[in-house]
Amino acid sequence: MAITQFIPTVWSETLYRQLDKEYIAVKNCSREFEGDIKNMGDTVKIIGLNPINVFDYTKNTDMSAPGELSDNVRMLTVNRAKAFNFVIDDIEAAQTSPVIMKEAMRVAASALSNEADKYIYSLYETVPTENVIKSDSLTSDGVLDLLLNAQQKLLEKNVPGNEEIVLEVPPCVAAKIIKAKIMNGTSNEEELDKGCIGKFLGFRIYVSNNIVNDQSFHKCFARTKRAIAFAEQINEVEAYRPEKRFADAVKGLHLYGAKVVYPDEILVLDISVGDEAGA
Repeated sequence: MAITQFIPTVWSETLYRQLDKEYIAVKNCSREFEGDIKNMGDTVKIIGLNPINVFDYTKNTDMSAPGELSDNVRMLTVNRAKAFNFVIDDIEAAQTSPVIMKEAMRVAASALSNEADKYIYSLYETVPTENVIKSDSLTSDGVLDLLLNAQQKLLEKNVPGNEEIVLEVPPCVAAKIIKAKIMNGTSNEEELDKGCIGKFLGFRIYVSNNIVNDQSFHKCFARTKRAIAFAEQINEVEAYRPEKRFADAVKGLHLYGAKVVYPDEILVLDISVGDEAGA
């Protein structure tokens, strides 16, 4: 029977690889806290160190007792569970045909990655209000001022100047940025990731249709890659025989969670798009 030839680990690894190719928002998150996630509601402990005090040193004078190296703990809860379920006429044939298997996993991964990316961008609601920059009726002429304002705000939050900052925007905002780049003669000759349109004013810019749009205001992110932590697990991928079909089917479960863990390293650019002059 074809279903006996199903190899869950092969399909799970294929799905993981395809997910990593499809992600945009998740790609720009910290993934180092992924642990042994097994069930919905599991938690991932994220430990960070509190600041270390620096003091004046006086020669030939005893120092005071050393301060304790304390830590702070944040808990990331795995609170999202998304599943897929599709029919394949012959799983054995699918496994022996890399093209069919790869396409099945690509389609599943695309759908799962969209849901995960949407969840990441929904976290704009947890960003401190002082880290929100509003821009009404943005045109290409206003892009420089907006990005310089964002850059200044991140520097004032002590985000290192050499830290890579990603800017995630919808296509309509990306169009304004591209026009501003052209107007300022900025080169775009670099290797680009999925969804990336290059760099501008120190920001590596990604385009996504999953940016939240609330009453014509796009909740764009400017952040370091450690600002948001993400943890996931392909919990199960299994084959079965649908009771009312002469076919084999595959279903899988994707568990994940995310949290803003460095709130000083993320801004929400609350942007509405305006018409260009003369348009």
